[in-house]
Amino acid sequence: MTFMPALNWINGEWIDSGIHKESVNPATGEVIGLYADGGENEALAAIDAASSAFESSAWRTDRALRARALNELADLFDRNQDALIEAVVRENGKTRYEAGFEVSMNASKLRYYASLVRTSYGRSVQPAEGRLSVVVPEPIGVAGIIVPWNAPTVLLVRSLAPALAAGAAAVVKMPGQTALVNALLANIMSQVKSLPRGIVNMFTESGDAGARKLVDSPDVPVISFTGSTHVGRAIASAGGQRLKRLNLELGGKTPMIVFDDADLDKVIPTLEKGITVFAGQFCMAGSRILVQRGIAEKVVRLLKARLEAVKVGPGSDPASDMGPLIDKASVSRVDAEVEKAIAQGATVIVRGGPSRDERLASGAFYQPTLLEIHDSGADIVQRETFGPVGTLEVFDTEADAVALANATEFGLAASIWTSDADRPWRVGCAIAAGTIWINQWAVIYDEMEEGGQKQSGIGRLNGVAALAPFTEYKHFTISHGSQF
Repeated sequence: MTFMPALNWINGEWIDSGIHKESVNPATGEVIGLYADGGENEALAAIDAASSAFESSAWRTDRALRARALNELADLFDRNQDALIEAVVRENGKTRYEAGFEVSMNASKLRYYASLVRTSYGRSVQPAEGRLSVVVPEPIGVAGIIVPWNAPTVLLVRSLAPALAAGAAAVVKMPGQTALVNALLANIMSQVKSLPRGIVNMFTESGDAGARKLVDSPDVPVISFTGSTHVGRAIASAGGQRLKRLNLELGGKTPMIVFDDADLDKVIPTLEKGITVFAGQFCMAGSRILVQRGIAEKVVRLLKARLEAVKVGPGSDPASDMGPLIDKASVSRVDAEVEKAIAQGATVIVRGGPSRDERLASGAFYQPTLLEIHDSGADIVQRETFGPVGTLEVFDTEADAVALANATEFGLAASIWTSDADRPWRVGCAIAAGTIWINQWAVIYDEMEEGGQKQSGIGRLNGVAALAPFTEYKHFTISHGSQF
């Protein structure tokens, strides 16, 4: 089959880099398309286009234009929802339910930030008679946005929406693993009539030369990145050379803390999903299960049964509970980490591993795994696995639970399960994490900020605070008449 390559969207035009690579369905190993692989040249062209559009268009000063464009974009996401879901299932590997969940979040985020465009104001004060001080928000300029492959539609919108609302122009580096999804997203952007040419530019890149150019460029004063802590540190180090604004949502090892008075009918299905949603390729995956000793045996028995019953298969199959990893290299990487953990003393509760179903041999499938850990310093606890692998640790007291929850360098999120009215607030306040869920997990609201503490990131996305990295504040002081 002959494919036309998916192109990059720069300065209102479709750009072919001349370097074509294959896009692969991770469930089948089948080549499903070609894409023009971007790099440094595409990044430079996109930066030039965004800089020119920011300086010459009405975008940065016309609030009504920005609100209208964001609402138009939301409408287009609604109209293209089915196509986006199918593309995510096919190229990213999610089940149809998971893809629908991801895609469903986009339009509401865009509409929320459209509303903030019209309701965010500066401040004024009269510090003394005859004097006035005014603080005015201004857009920072060009935003560099680097998007990961695990949820490409919503993690694009989560950074792009506040950037556009603040009045910034954007250069977006999209991941090579989801190139066909990226092209569909770019096509949606191209249809926004209120969006000036060059304000949004998108290129797909399998490597990192273009991303590095965004971080190094003096014409890109802010970087919004979602990805690993390792890469986030490299971006912070390089960006520090130019004192760049950074918004970094990085790695996580979310503890799911289950006290002995928890409602296990609700807890157990959620623990299973915490391990298997998006095949564990999720920064907020509930990959660390901390269980109070009195119920540990029962939790192990119930969770083991659920994990062993998970049906792994193509996301397009309605019977599949969990889809594939993004590629076969990830299967090998995750399995090596599990083997290392077992060698270091982990007790196997469920040993999943690469699927042994011959019908799935062409895909990147991995059965869920659960290990009991006796040392919180083990690598499997201290590092992101990014696969359907859970660890289980037993604790006795609240203090033990807090100590275990805080035992890693990460602080993205935590989940607390108990029927005690006072305990969750007390424990939640003692845990170093940006989001605390109480008797729930993975609940996000457009209006409420999310982000990490410790080595899980800098800054916040969602909510009003997401505007801050893309905004400068200018202070005017005014003296009336001849008073000095």
